[in-house]
Amino acid sequence: MKKDFISKYKPAIWIGLILTIFYSCNEPNDLGMDLLPTNDLVKISSLVEKESISSFTFTEDSIRTDEASRSLLGIFDDPQFGKTTINFASQFRLQYQPDFGTNPVVDSVRLFLYYRFLYGDTTTMQRINIYELNESLIIDTTNTSGGSYDYPYYQDVDLKSMASPAKIGELGFIPEVAQDSASGDTLYQLLKVPIDISLGEKLVYADSSLTKNNDVFLEYFKGLYIEAEKDDPEGGTIITLEASSAGSFQGSALLVYYNNDENIAEEEPDTLYNAFVITNLSARVNSISHDYSGTPFEPNLNNDTGPGDSLIYVQTTGGLKSKIFIDNLSLWQDSVNTAINKAVLVFQIDTIASDLEKFPPPSQLLFTYINEDGGEFLPVDYSFSPTFYGGRLNTDNYTYSFNITQHLQQIIDGETENLGFYLTTAFKNNEAKRVILKGSSSNTGIRLIVTYSKYLQ
Repeated sequence: MKKDFISKYKPAIWIGLILTIFYSCNEPNDLGMDLLPTNDLVKISSLVEKESISSFTFTEDSIRTDEASRSLLGIFDDPQFGKTTINFASQFRLQYQPDFGTNPVVDSVRLFLYYRFLYGDTTTMQRINIYELNESLIIDTTNTSGGSYDYPYYQDVDLKSMASPAKIGELGFIPEVAQDSASGDTLYQLLKVPIDISLGEKLVYADSSLTKNNDVFLEYFKGLYIEAEKDDPEGGTIITLEASSAGSFQGSALLVYYNNDENIAEEEPDTLYNAFVITNLSARVNSISHDYSGTPFEPNLNNDTGPGDSLIYVQTTGGLKSKIFIDNLSLWQDSVNTAINKAVLVFQIDTIASDLEKFPPPSQLLFTYINEDGGEFLPVDYSFSPTFYGGRLNTDNYTYSFNITQHLQQIIDGETENLGFYLTTAFKNNEAKRVILKGSSSNTGIRLIVTYSKYLQ
């Protein structure tokens, strides 16, 4: 009779328990008790699992770097994460067909690059070198206008081989950041790079048939490659470019200043210029490389054997991720009549090793599971509710927490294999961030907090 009762009402009890966990603030041993039958058919328990968890630092798979919401540029020698080098290439588009007037003469050319955010050392001289592209960039139309082809670029793209070897511009600068004293908003910073006048002459003296539309023009002037460089073997900075136009912001641009007969004839001649702009329709690509030589984690990098690392390293820009194993999950499959009410995995930042004041951590991480083909997928809990799934930085205790309740239940029910997990950054190609977390072999490291219901026989 008892078995018939459980079989008949088990789905309703499970749903009631989960809803109660979701909305209740009671202690674990009291959760859902008002919903249960009076004859002690269900036992509520909780546990904190740490011993069966192991964690390792791995290099991230190559990431896409084309048409990111923001582009990156610079070289940074991180004391914990090694050297990161990021270069940039972009198309520049016509705003309209230019008319340079009668007998135009080029005066000067400037590349205007805007940025607001940076990551690294604000005291190190940074240098950028400018080259004209010889090979066309192709924009991924599936990201913009729903076109019929997909042409992705990844971080290992060799942009330098696509450019002329002749340098046409360079600038040394020390990156800086400033905020509006009234609003607190971060202000735009501007880099003005002098460009060889020969490029201006190429653009101004082009036949009108070459500037009749952007399709033709982008075959004539394919864009610019911007290479990062620095003299100091330490320090450096990654700046976040505000490259393409957005809203009222016009974006970065190439300006050609010139004069002509009509302007000279004026009583007070103006300074004439034409802007070639970066827009959302411009192909924009980063090349990114990492050198982990001499880093604390280099000896164990990409090695998932042994007890696990005491510290794990996670980094944006196709850098580093952590591989996680929770071995004892398979043992739950032998435990019949068990329902997971709530399962939360907590990662603790090592605030000293991370140096949070100098290097702010990522605002959000992702926790994915590995399938039998080695692919990475978000657990079903994310589809249920991204907010409930979690992963955002808690600045009160500097933790990242993930609700994997439904995924853990799938493992127990034999619907999903327990082949391991990855901890990665949520925003991979449009910001420079990193964090050091306490690993599985740390006493205060990774912990899985589980509240579950046992249906008694």
